[in-house]
Amino acid sequence: MDEEYDVIVLGTGLTECILSGIMSVNGKKVLHMDRNPYYGGESSSITPLEELYKRFSLPDSPPESMGRGRDWNVDLIPKFLMANGQLVKMLLYTEVTRYLDFKVVEGSFVYKGGKIYKVPSTETEALASTHLRPQLHPRPRP
Repeated sequence: MDEEYDVIVLGTGLTECILSGIMSVNGKKVLHMDRNPYYGGESSSITPLEELYKRFSLPDSPPESMGRGRDWNVDLIPKFLMANGQLVKMLLYTEVTRYLDFKVVEGSFVYKGGKIYKVPSTETEALASTHLRPQLHPRPRP
């Protein structure tokens, strides 16, 4: 390992990775380190579900009704990016896309009152939802 660097970045959260990528693309010699045994810092995802229970010291293991633990991937901070938004453009510029994949969201869910609910993603689902306050329901079009 070299002993001289232009920049030392500590942590592998999104901000640190973007900063490291910008510095590297601009010709800086970067040492990028993290104290954790995983990437992502507070923006990481936890899988399988059993790891989530351990990380937050939950007393029981996941109930069988939640299925296989390896089928779960829980973001500590959910992230949605607009397809052609500024953040996507910056990620492409820094070439961090070599280390990540973009994926269309299959569904978004909320855990409330011991149950998991699907977040409505279409107007039809929103109108049928009993979990939205009435003022959040879509208004009829004139």
